[in-house]
Amino acid sequence: MTTDWSRRRSFAIISHPDAGKTTLTEKILLYSGALHLAGSVTARKNQRATASDWLEMEKKRGISISSTVLQFDCAGYRVNLLDTPGHRDFSEDTYRVLTAVDAVIMVIDAGKGIESQTLKLFEVCRQRGIPIFTFMNKLDRPVRDPLALMDELEEMLNLRPFAMNWPIGTGSDFRGVYDRLTRQAHLFEHTPGGAYRAPEAVCDHEAIRQRLNAPVMAQFLEEVDMLDSVGTVFDREAVIAGTATPVFFGSASNNFGVQLLLDGFLPLAPGPAAHRSEKGLIEPDNPAFSGFIFKIQGNMDPKHRDHLAFLRVCSGKFTRDMSVTHQRTKRRVRLTNSHKLFGAEREIMNEAWPGDIIGLVGHPDFLIGDTLTEDTAIVYNEIPRFPPECFALLHNPSPAQYKSFRKGLDQVLTEGIVQRFWLSDEPNQSPLLAAVGPLQFEVAQYRLKAEYGAESRIENLAWTHVRWPGSKEPGRDLSALSLPVGSRWGRDDAENPVIFFQDAWAPGYLLQHNPDIVLNDFAPKDRDKAHAFARPKK
Repeated sequence: MTTDWSRRRSFAIISHPDAGKTTLTEKILLYSGALHLAGSVTARKNQRATASDWLEMEKKRGISISSTVLQFDCAGYRVNLLDTPGHRDFSEDTYRVLTAVDAVIMVIDAGKGIESQTLKLFEVCRQRGIPIFTFMNKLDRPVRDPLALMDELEEMLNLRPFAMNWPIGTGSDFRGVYDRLTRQAHLFEHTPGGAYRAPEAVCDHEAIRQRLNAPVMAQFLEEVDMLDSVGTVFDREAVIAGTATPVFFGSASNNFGVQLLLDGFLPLAPGPAAHRSEKGLIEPDNPAFSGFIFKIQGNMDPKHRDHLAFLRVCSGKFTRDMSVTHQRTKRRVRLTNSHKLFGAEREIMNEAWPGDIIGLVGHPDFLIGDTLTEDTAIVYNEIPRFPPECFALLHNPSPAQYKSFRKGLDQVLTEGIVQRFWLSDEPNQSPLLAAVGPLQFEVAQYRLKAEYGAESRIENLAWTHVRWPGSKEPGRDLSALSLPVGSRWGRDDAENPVIFFQDAWAPGYLLQHNPDIVLNDFAPKDRDKAHAFARPKK
């Protein structure tokens, strides 16, 4: 293990659902030596499931629901790989993860090109100035013209693409990739289910001619000549600045091009970046340890009701048993139970450096966005908030299970999966859940049953917006407001009054008829974080 923080590589893999993000994650683990057998998102019972999708619900549905940290060593680098959910209903988890990484690999289905969720995630990366590496996936299936895919990156994303390698054939004729830097071809053979490294032959142009049919060879030579004639020079500084993207081609399911992606990414990706704090920019070489919590996960160990906080180290050196300040509570805490994470697996971590992700157990008072530091002047404000768009009442049909129901819901709330509100003048007082997408409610309901044995019933509601009202006139009685049809008063967990609206038109109507009031998208405690998503620039 290296102790050089500049050789840390902390990155996320992002994509539209079904583009192959989790499959690529598994294959990177395989080729790095972290796994000896790659799992499958669609694995049968007699096959190994993926390391990153460890939740039972993820295994059943074949989708990523929660982000996962996988830490391992590869080629002299300490890698912190974060697999993120692709589905838009879990995008808030993905957005938070993006505050903790220094680069991303963007996976694109070469048969479909840039899709809607990819575009949204890209915009988040652009806001933060995160360098982007592109992997064109599924070249072994019918695909769009590779040159057209390159043009799309430039036209839709305003990213200058540079092809690090180029596909040799596509679809059923896909044979491998040509490394443009070494001028060598890498020809692959299929392995059963892609569970093992693909046998590979490295050869020159003449050897390629002997293995390919004439039409495939002719098209390959024409496209490579076209790329070379453009004369574009690879510019790492432009990649770090987020204006250019290295492009790799391959097939994650068949292990084609994965090694070349890994070999290209590790030396070219940036090390740990500076982070903005209330004290100013905190560089990774700052001697004082500091970091922030970007994710909470409960019950990763089913045998224990644990509370795992994911902390990104921003500066200094972490050592197990060190005492730090928990900035939100101003209390000193000792970090004894620190873990290195690999999906659901973990082992004791004795030390860590900027760029590393640490799992901290035994601190139920830690919340998302909290700063832990040796320097009390450092307070990070990295974690953004997003207004919920879906609302549902969560009913407890069994009074005998109320204790388990309440305990499980409290745990889910600390993880930031959903927010909780209460309706005014509601006799039942069932909690009102709010989330970015409705699948979050299903996850919460499933976990209440699976982890706490508590049955529940979801009642979806028609509201689409929640706002926190205020007044420009001190002492104004807001309860006397006449709300638009279908709107309703409520309160959040901090007893702040809120208004629920059925559409985007209703808040504007209320403001138009009450010019003295204001409607905020966020609770008072979250307003300073709502737009704090941009990465600091020097």
